[in-house]
Amino acid sequence: MRKQVAEQGDRIDAMRSQISAQIAQLDAMKRALAEQEADYQSLRHAVGMDVLDKQRAGSIAAGGPLASAQPMPAGDAVAANAPQQQQQPVGEAPKADTRPPEVAPIFQQPGVLTPKGKFIIEPAYQFGYSNVERVALVGYTVIPAILIGLIDARQVRITTQVGWLTARYGITNRMEVEVRVPYVYAHEDVTSREVFTGSATDKAFGNSGHGLGDVEATMRYQLNVGGPDKAYYVGWLRVKSNTGRDPFQVTTDCVQRCVENVIDQVDLSATGTGLPLSQPVGTGFWAIQPGVTWLYPTDPVVFFGNLSYLYNVPRDNVTRKILLGGTEDLGKVKLGDIVDVSIGMGLSLNEKASISIGYDQSFVGATKQNNHNVPGSTKTVLGTLLIGGSWRFSDKRTVNFTLGVGVTRDTPDATVTVRVPMMF
Repeated sequence: MRKQVAEQGDRIDAMRSQISAQIAQLDAMKRALAEQEADYQSLRHAVGMDVLDKQRAGSIAAGGPLASAQPMPAGDAVAANAPQQQQQPVGEAPKADTRPPEVAPIFQQPGVLTPKGKFIIEPAYQFGYSNVERVALVGYTVIPAILIGLIDARQVRITTQVGWLTARYGITNRMEVEVRVPYVYAHEDVTSREVFTGSATDKAFGNSGHGLGDVEATMRYQLNVGGPDKAYYVGWLRVKSNTGRDPFQVTTDCVQRCVENVIDQVDLSATGTGLPLSQPVGTGFWAIQPGVTWLYPTDPVVFFGNLSYLYNVPRDNVTRKILLGGTEDLGKVKLGDIVDVSIGMGLSLNEKASISIGYDQSFVGATKQNNHNVPGSTKTVLGTLLIGGSWRFSDKRTVNFTLGVGVTRDTPDATVTVRVPMMF
C-alpha cells in the first residue's frame, strides 16, 4: 500500500513538472505572439493600411458597399474609434504622362515636344526633283490655228539638295524652342527648241547655286492635356529670316532690261529673258508663320495634322542685277502668302518601328509688284502625298525617312527626306 501511494505521488510530481513546463512554453509563445503583433501593426502603419481600415469602417457604419466586409481585428477597431489624426502621405504617386504619343514624322512640324531640360540635335538631308514641260507661244494669230511669231518648247529639270541642322530644347514639358540652319544646293537644266526658226537641235543650258539658306526659329507650346480618345493641341510660331542669297541678288541674263514677251522678231540677246545665271538659295523675304498641330490617339492608330498661315513681309526698293553691271529697279515686291493644311495617320508596328501616311496641301497667293499682280503670277495649289517610317535605335536615337510625291502640276515630282534626331 505504501509503495502504491509513493508511486502515485511520483506521478503527480511528474505531471506538475510537465504542467509547469507547458505553462512556461505558453508564456514564451504569448510573448512571441505579442512581438509579432507589434511588428504587424508597425508594418500596417508603414503601408497606410490604418487609413484604409478607417475608410472601410466609415463605409460599414454608413451601410455602404463595404458593409458586408469582414470585421476588423480588435486592435484595429480600437484604432478606428480613436480620435483621427492628420495622416501624412506615404511616398509619391507616379506622374501621369501628358505628352502626345510618338509617330513617324512626315511633316516639318513635329507633334511630340522635347522633355524639360533635354536637348535634341537633328541632322537631316532632303533631295527634291522637279520636271516641268511647257510651250510658250509668242505672237499673234491671223485666223484660228495660224500663228505668226515664235513657239518655244521648253523642258526644265530642277534638282534641290538641302542639308540642315536643327537644335531643339525643352523649356518645360509643354514648351520648346527650335533653331534650324539649312545649307542649300540647287541645280537647273533647261532644254529648249525654238520652232519655226530652222533649229534642228535642242539648246541646253544650266545653272546652279549653293550656300547658306534662310535660318529660322520656332517656339511650340502644348495647349492642353490630352489622352486616349482625346486630342492633343500644340500651338507654334515660326519666324524665317532672309539670310540666304535671294533671287534679286542673283545676276540675270538681262543686258539693259528684262522683257515679259517678244513680238515681231525682237532679238532676245539684246534684252534678255530674266532667267538667272545662278540659282538662289533663299526667298529674300522675312516670313512669320503661326500654326497649330493636333494629334488624336485612338488605339491602334494616331491621327494628326497641321493648319498654318505663312505671311511674307513685303520689301521696298527692290532691285535686280543685270548682266553688264548695274541694277533694275523693281519697287515694292510682296510674295504671296501661304495657307497650309495637312492630315496624316500613324501606326506603331512594334516597340521600334512605326509608319505614317499623310497629305499636305498649300494654297499660295499671287506675287505683287507695286501693289499689282506680277504678269504670269497666279494663285497656286501645291499638293504632296507623304509616306514615312521611323526606326528607334534607343530612347535617344531614331532615324526617320519620308517620301513625298507631288500630286499637282506645280509641286516637286519627288522629295526624299532623312532625319536623325539625337537626344542629350
